[in-house]
Amino acid sequence: MRILGIDPGAHTGLAFFDGGQLTDLATIEPHKLERSLAEWHPAAVIFEDSRLSSHAWTTAASAKAVAIKMARNIGEIDAYCRIIVLLCGELGIAALGISPKDKGAKLNAASFAAISKWDRQSNQHERDAAMVAWAYRRGLMVNQRGKNA
Repeated sequence: MRILGIDPGAHTGLAFFDGGQLTDLATIEPHKLERSLAEWHPAAVIFEDSRLSSHAWTTAASAKAVAIKMARNIGEIDAYCRIIVLLCGELGIAALGISPKDKGAKLNAASFAAISKWDRQSNQHERDAAMVAWAYRRGLMVNQRGKNA
């Protein structure tokens, strides 16, 4: 079963799993996502869904300009999440959003390699895409959870 993990953003991370094995990592611009989905046509997409997080990662000490920029960035990523769900729906691909909290902490390259056995270069976007889909890489839980809207 082919599973695609996605970390949406201005630099969208992709993690390709085939038969439960991590086979490739990539970083693309968001406008190339439709092409990637159509070409690879996974059985399911697991993506980090910012819409499922109520915490905006601001502090009381945040300056107004920083808070406004953060709000714009979150809104942009929320829109990418909605587009992922719509594209998957058009292509008949199951889509499941995972909250940033449920994905877990960010991993550095060494920690990621220890968990995934990935021995090639990776960046933070690609590692996040892989970890958001890690528990679902064999497709078992995707079938139980179904589609996410």
